[in-house]
Amino acid sequence: MKRFLYLLILCAFTAGISSCTKERKATVAAAANLRYVLEEIKTQYIKDNPEADLQITYGSSGTLSQQIINGAPFDLFMSADTKFPQKLVEKEKTSGSPKNYCYGRVALWAAKIPVEKGLSVLLLPEVKKIAIANPEHAPYGRNTVTALQEQGIYDSVKDKIVWGENINQTAQFAFSGNAEVGFIALSLALAPEMANQGSYYVLPENICPPIAQAAVLIKGWEKNGEASRFLDYITSSRCDSIWTKYGYGLVKK
Repeated sequence: MKRFLYLLILCAFTAGISSCTKERKATVAAAANLRYVLEEIKTQYIKDNPEADLQITYGSSGTLSQQIINGAPFDLFMSADTKFPQKLVEKEKTSGSPKNYCYGRVALWAAKIPVEKGLSVLLLPEVKKIAIANPEHAPYGRNTVTALQEQGIYDSVKDKIVWGENINQTAQFAFSGNAEVGFIALSLALAPEMANQGSYYVLPENICPPIAQAAVLIKGWEKNGEASRFLDYITSSRCDSIWTKYGYGLVKK
């Protein structure tokens, strides 16, 4: 009888833990430029909060925001700009206001062509294809096109452009050789898979200002609160060294 009671208590205790674990699950829709930095932050977060469960989906900010408008069950949206979170606010899909969590930079990257001299390399005859993320879905692509137009270069190179669905696909075009050069997030140029595999040139702030990236909680996140705790965590000083490691600017605290 004692053995039976012990098993009954153990099962109830185990069920309680399982229930608790599920309650601390959060689903995150994150801009593609965050793939490496956010995975490192996630690893540290789980280490600090072992009972938490984070499920992160990466994609272009435009595509993810449209999925949320269509009812995709995300708790937190981390965009590559401030425009798409504001669009969700206007569609009444959010809870609270967007929160700036970092500043990103655009970089020109190439595997074989030295790009340290800057945008003038785009006019070299050996540059036959230039990879840029689709500006309709990807803020880094939008800022790149604006920078090239303002510098008077866009019309000279527009026939060379191949459009990536998001910034990760754009980086793959350049990394695989399908394009001689690509405009990507600086964070990807500094990622382990691409660092020391080529050269990069960070677009100066007077040509392409740092991109303010914002996050917003999606209605329904309140069911367990984990998304809000994670949002506070990524803007805490605990994550400062990881953001700067990948070339991001920090928000003022």
